[in-house]
Amino acid sequence: MNGVQGDRLINFYLGKSSDDAGRTIEDIWRFSFSDLEEVHDYIQWLFPLKTRSAFNPDAPTLRSDTITAFDDDPSLRDRVRRSLEVMLTFYGLELDRSDPTQAVIRKNTTFPTRSVSWLQPYDHNHLRLTRILTSLRLLGLPDLSSALCRCLQEIVRENPDRVTAETVAFWAKTQD
Repeated sequence: MNGVQGDRLINFYLGKSSDDAGRTIEDIWRFSFSDLEEVHDYIQWLFPLKTRSAFNPDAPTLRSDTITAFDDDPSLRDRVRRSLEVMLTFYGLELDRSDPTQAVIRKNTTFPTRSVSWLQPYDHNHLRLTRILTSLRLLGLPDLSSALCRCLQEIVRENPDRVTAETVAFWAKTQD
């Protein structure tokens, strides 16, 4: 990681620095469901992309050296997994760890209650999910991206009127 020692995203993910709002990654991991829903400038830090965010233009973007750092460092990927698990809990989903050879994400017992806050057409969380799916692939966790996409596709099959066809197409495109 020599070339990215000063990378603010790497330092944020390692718990060595804060985001632009002064929050550490651990602070965000402790957000309440209300915070996860109502605060809009953290998701770009947890799940960065190569392109600048229109909603949070000061958030870091992924550079090739940053992507390489995540590819090379299992502890960084573990921390991305932790960020994913925070968001999965918010959505009423969970990572099924029963088979360590296969990534599976499924609805958990809180899904009926938690999905009320995001499973509706044009909800901003659909954009967040697109970001998460894309970022997981970029950060070296394509298996988790695929597992989340399969889970979302199942949810859409069960609730076809709750997610627009455009959103479903965006989710599918993240898997290309």
